[in-house]
Amino acid sequence: MTDHPEPAPTRADRRRATRARILDSARALFAERGFERTTVRAVAAAAGVDPALVMQHFGTKRELFAEAVQATTPPSAGSDPDALVDQLLTSLDIKLGGLPDGTLATLRSMLTDPDAADHARRALGGQIDSLAAALPSADDAELRAALVVTAMVGITIGHQLLALPALHDAPADRIAAILRPAFKCLTQDAT
Repeated sequence: MTDHPEPAPTRADRRRATRARILDSARALFAERGFERTTVRAVAAAAGVDPALVMQHFGTKRELFAEAVQATTPPSAGSDPDALVDQLLTSLDIKLGGLPDGTLATLRSMLTDPDAADHARRALGGQIDSLAAALPSADDAELRAALVVTAMVGITIGHQLLALPALHDAPADRIAAILRPAFKCLTQDAT
């Protein structure tokens, strides 16, 4: 058998790899410093590229931020209340284990940057809509979903960003056990 050398990456492959490296560096820096304290020069240095290349790929720092913090909305768990609570607690456990840099960047920046706040509002709104659609039909399904989602955001901020000892030092399964009855109450029809 003859060994064939790997073909050299195409220009498009190199471009995609550079773009991904820039995004990875941007996520890490936005997560660490927030929007205001992250510069295009710092992102470029971390990615090992010229700042002009960052601008060529993304246009502006704001456009770079918007792409770096893209997140997807988790799917709904259907109509089984216990399965839905399990999914919520699993999602929270994942968040307590560590958030992606894009999410951390949004959390750090949403209180000081209007565009980051809009991004967070849209992302959380999508999560609220998805959860409300999975809840039993009730007049207040959207409110119940908003309470669950914002409770999870608050717990995540207290654990990941503020490192509040009561949250940070508690095992994730203990936090889940305490939250289970509250989430169950919020996700079931109260009528």
